[in-house]
Amino acid sequence: MSLLLNCDLGESYGSWTMGLDAAVMPFIDQANIACGFHAGDPLVMQNTLALAKKHDVMVGAHPGYPDLVGFGRRSMNCSKPEIIAFMHYQMSAIWGMAKAQNLSLDYVKPHGALYNDMMANIDVRCAIMQAIAEFPYPITLMLQATPAYKVHQKEAEQLGIKLWFEAFADRCYDDDGKLLSRTQVGAVHNKEKMIAQVEQLCAHGTVTTVSGNSLAIHADTLCVHGDNMEGINAIQEVRERISK
Repeated sequence: MSLLLNCDLGESYGSWTMGLDAAVMPFIDQANIACGFHAGDPLVMQNTLALAKKHDVMVGAHPGYPDLVGFGRRSMNCSKPEIIAFMHYQMSAIWGMAKAQNLSLDYVKPHGALYNDMMANIDVRCAIMQAIAEFPYPITLMLQATPAYKVHQKEAEQLGIKLWFEAFADRCYDDDGKLLSRTQVGAVHNKEKMIAQVEQLCAHGTVTTVSGNSLAIHADTLCVHGDNMEGINAIQEVRERISK
């Protein structure tokens, strides 16, 4: 399996610093850049885009619920028009700032609770897909690779949009293909298990679930996290594994 490498970046805000963006950027293919609703202010967005340009990394919008206090990790009961509107607002912000640096906006990966709600709720997912379909430039949607990927592919085709399916390097999977809740023990892999999961994905296109079952994952891109130096070192090893 040939995989791109993506990472959530640009999530600092004001005097609050999140992540080690400059250390991560040289090793990834895709930067999911916060758009100001869960994190990321204009200067942070501008600087993160400049880093992506320097390292020839694809730019993606990383929109979330309007939830700075909760870092976008709390679900909100938003209507379809509200979801479409805040998606367009955030996509437009990062698209415009990217254009100012002669960069393109290639894709959208929702953040946090919005991502989880997209995967669990067809109404939220359809609203997000419609927002992307109505955007004046072609944009790809990144969403989680699950056993239901063909259903999601059909939903996207009906609206004329393209999908990239995402696997996770450092997260444990349930038997149904969902990510194990962070509230459960073992939800986040240590470095050794993360590297083993990456090697298994590349070699066999599968992951081992929490109960020990083998689950097929149809993925185009792999998410890594780099908010500490241990994570940065792990990203370097992941890069080596998927580049073989």
